[in-house]
Amino acid sequence: MQFSCTCLRTMRCRHTAALYGIRSKFPVDAINCQKFYTGSSPFSNSASKLSSPYKTLFSGIQPTGVPHLGNYLGAVHNWVKLQEQYSPCIFSVVDLHSLTNPADPETRRRDILDTAITLLACGIDPSRSILYQQSHVKEHAELCWILTCLVTEARLKQIPQWKEKAKQQKTFSFGLISYPVLMAADILLYRAEYVPVGEDQLQHLELCRDLASNFNTKYGVDFFPQCDWLLSNVPRIRSLRNPEVKMSKSDSSKKSRINLDDDSETIRLRIRQAVTDCTGRVFYSPDRPGVSNLIDIHSALTGHSIQEIEQLSSNMDTGQYKLHLADIVAQALEPINSKINELRQNKDYVERILEEGRLKATSIACENLDRVKNIIGLK
Repeated sequence: MQFSCTCLRTMRCRHTAALYGIRSKFPVDAINCQKFYTGSSPFSNSASKLSSPYKTLFSGIQPTGVPHLGNYLGAVHNWVKLQEQYSPCIFSVVDLHSLTNPADPETRRRDILDTAITLLACGIDPSRSILYQQSHVKEHAELCWILTCLVTEARLKQIPQWKEKAKQQKTFSFGLISYPVLMAADILLYRAEYVPVGEDQLQHLELCRDLASNFNTKYGVDFFPQCDWLLSNVPRIRSLRNPEVKMSKSDSSKKSRINLDDDSETIRLRIRQAVTDCTGRVFYSPDRPGVSNLIDIHSALTGHSIQEIEQLSSNMDTGQYKLHLADIVAQALEPINSKINELRQNKDYVERILEEGRLKATSIACENLDRVKNIIGLK
């Protein structure tokens, strides 16, 4: 499977950051879109910073079921490409975060292993990156408590994601409120300088930057870096049944998503069943979220622009286009599906990779946490 060059953008320009209520120290035209062409960049000031092999990158994924097409196109595929740009790349199966979602112990164990298997099947390379299970590195929880002592409840309740979830639930655990502090601990524990995230996590990253700054100021040190976030240029992939919302593992309808372990026939069926509209022509428009979502998937998998896809599909109606796209998606995901099935038959290998990752992650985490403890007087 060949993809076009991944395009990432740092959300540091005022007009974009303003959409999310995020402070920015850069002028509007300081940074637009950073293309990761190996060894070169249209932005000379950013090139050495973004392509340096000595910059730490961290990201994590919750084990709440097998990752789906939206997870892959919006996050995991970028991670695979970023392995060529950063060292070390640290990827975590953030199982402590998943405790805010109800699940029985056996399901949780299966989901943790399935998530690790899927990341490996997608191309996360343990020889170039660190892949590990979050809860097996206890320093995450220790640093989380230290950072919790630097933030107020009022600050945490300002985060839009918290407000949305609070409206949906009559009762909730404090874990739901403090979730962003644990996320900050995940990042700061490795002093990561870059974090690939989705747009819905930008406020959490801003909290992480605030906590790093608060710690440095309080103790008169320059220890934690101000991490920058990296966003994929792939639009958020929407539900196949309700394109007004994003594709989600928590959706009760299996028809709403394509899981990366779905077989080719299931994938084709999901695309054929995708909600579109009564207009026969294939074209991209905000007024046509269902068709536009399919075009976004097509573009992300092939590298074709929206205009190219519209031209290629000019002689098709939406029904014919679905059949065409179904073949593209099934063929693109077949190698991943095959690798998932292979790794499920070799769980000892996957568990060994996670253990090796734990040892590497623990080595970095212990050193950094010891330095934190020295700074704050616990050692």
